[in-house]
Amino acid sequence: MTDAAALPGQPRGVVVSGPATARAVNILAPNASAMTLDGTNTWLLSEPGSDLAVVVDPGPLDETHLRAVIAAAEEAGKRVALTLLTHGHPDHAEGAARFAELTRTKVRALDPALRLGDEGLAAGAVIRTGGLELRVVSTPGHTADSLCFHLPADRAVLTGDTILGRGTTVVAHPDGRLGDYLDSLRRLRSLAVDDGVHTVLPGHGPVLDDAQGAVEFYLAHRAHRLAQVETAVENGFATPEAVVAQVYADVDRSLWPAAEWSVRAQLEYLREHGLIPGGPVE
Repeated sequence: MTDAAALPGQPRGVVVSGPATARAVNILAPNASAMTLDGTNTWLLSEPGSDLAVVVDPGPLDETHLRAVIAAAEEAGKRVALTLLTHGHPDHAEGAARFAELTRTKVRALDPALRLGDEGLAAGAVIRTGGLELRVVSTPGHTADSLCFHLPADRAVLTGDTILGRGTTVVAHPDGRLGDYLDSLRRLRSLAVDDGVHTVLPGHGPVLDDAQGAVEFYLAHRAHRLAQVETAVENGFATPEAVVAQVYADVDRSLWPAAEWSVRAQLEYLREHGLIPGGPVE
């Protein structure tokens, strides 16, 4: 059995609901699948001693889960004062409107269509609630509206789907773009190197205790996949479907549709940079 500390990012192991840092508690949503891993991690954040809390990614529209998040806050003597979204995929955001109704909170997101209230989120913004400080980090790539939240007091970053606790994420073409995603990974590497972030609180999978190691693994993985896709095209595999069958032959076929999104993003990136011939990927 592999020691978790030897794996990329040093995952903690089994994903459970409960405290992850001094200010972050996970409430795991019951929506496990091949795409969502153990389920969506809904994060309840609060400053020690404060009676106010912030929730990041309420998750799917599951009444039992949404009420479990509220119950976790109440059991800790806290009231949910604000709801934030890392991005708009349903497994993170579908329950946000109902959660806002239950908690009478506003929902802040980058995408105006997901907001409830007048305030959105922008890169560099600082959110302060009950003494808790969160810094908004722009991380497009998985989707155009993807954000991360830097929690400096815990030297942690909430990454949504930009970095997962296990495996690697999908660049969801055409909304997601690989060039943007690589830039976002480099931005997160800077948080680890320059700002001392060491803990990754992901949207799915276990907490990671080596943020820089996780980012370096992701960057190396993307470079390797790009090289594989470029080689596949040079060998005559011209369509995204053919490239997936060649490059992802060792991956469970149930994941091939998601892999095709990433391959389309990779093909677009390679063509934009003149590394393979052809026009835009449909």
